[in-house]
Parts: sequence; structure tokens; C-alpha cells
Amino acid sequence: MVDIKDARKKIGKTFLYIVIIAVFTVAVLFVMDYYNLIPKEYYKASDFGIKTVYSKFDYDRDNIDDYSDFVLGARKDANNHPTYVSKYYDDSYPPDNEGVCTDTIWRAFKNAGYSLRDMVDNDIKNNSDDYPDIQNRDKNIDFRRVNNLNIFFSKYAISLTIDYNDIDKWQPGDIVIFEDKHIGMISDRRNSDGIPYVIHNYGQPVREEDFLTKSDITAHYRFDATLIDENILVAWED
Repeated sequence: MVDIKDARKKIGKTFLYIVIIAVFTVAVLFVMDYYNLIPKEYYKASDFGIKTVYSKFDYDRDNIDDYSDFVLGARKDANNHPTYVSKYYDDSYPPDNEGVCTDTIWRAFKNAGYSLRDMVDNDIKNNSDDYPDIQNRDKNIDFRRVNNLNIFFSKYAISLTIDYNDIDKWQPGDIVIFEDKHIGMISDRRNSDGIPYVIHNYGQPVREEDFLTKSDITAHYRFDATLIDENILVAWED
């Protein structure tokens, strides 16, 4: 004869195991989705009837416009997957296998032929009052601080919407700042809603990802060199 109490206990244990497995599975899937570890189909601007904006300038004369060069440079850094290391380097630049969010930006500018370090340093030197947080100018580190880049781009780049729902206003090569402390570059890839991916580095598994809606946006810039005094621009020198 079957013991009803034992049967109920077995059913109860089985149900509990199922619930635990289900909760664990949902949690794992949530984490994987948050960190974009689940492969997703991405889209282009043309899939949403959006016209891609290309720079009218090709600073390094490689037959690739600046904005496209920015994206290619940032993507190269993302694919290289540098370890997130925040430290001071005596020669300014971290090795290729190390970096933080700001390093993605100067590497993107380098790919277009610009020395963002020298451009920022010159501006700090000539307009120190614009950078109230800097007590002692340091070429090795100033260009690797988000706040300084925010000030620099607020002066020399076009300020644009911070509403990610204005999907046509976000273009490849644009610069985005989150919560005044993290910086990234807008990709030419978009999610199923037309919201663009961000190429950035905070040590996450996937560096080019669907991130724009996941943190508060505090600034959005487009660096148009045709609108800037040529004395501001500094070429990259190896």
C-alpha cells in the first residue's frame, strides 16, 4: 500500500527542485541577457529608414571619413578586449591589452589621425579656467578622465539629444557620457527598436553592446572637425 504522506513529501520535494531550477535558470538568463552574452541579431540604420551621417572630413586622408574611422578604431579596441586596468602610466598611454572607458575614445580618435591627448592638454594649458578640477596639469592622465573629456567636447563638439528614443539623432561615431562618469562611442549597429549599440569598456564581457538604455545619459556629442579652428586639432604621431 502506498504511503500517502511519503508520496506527498516526494511530490513536494520534486516541486521544490523544479522551482529552484526554474529560478536559477531565469537568473542565469537574466545575467546573460544583461551582459549581452546571448547572441542577438543586430540591425543597420537603413532597416529603420534612418540615413547615416558621415563626416565631411577625413583628417588622416585614408579615404575613410572621420566618423567611420572613429567606429572602426573603437571596435578594434573592443575586439582586442583590453583588461580593465585603471592606473597612471608615465608615458601617457596604457599598453594595448589594458585600458578603461576613456582609452576607447582616444584610440578611436587615433584611428582617425587625431591625438586627443595633445588636443585636450593644449586646451587645458590655454584655458585652465575651463577645467576647475585640475590643480596641476598632467599630460599623462588629464585626457583619460571623463570629466575633462566632457568639458573638452562640450566646447568643441556639437551637443545633441540625450533621449535614446530619438533614434535618428544617434549616429555612428557620436560620443556618449553616462552619469558624468562613463564614456563610450555610438556604434553603427542597432537593436530591434533602432536604438544604437555602444562601444565602451567597463570590464564587461562584450564591449560592443545594447547598452544605451541601461544607464542615465548625461551628454551626447558629435565631433565635427570642419567646425573647429584648425589650431585646436593635433595630428597623431607614432
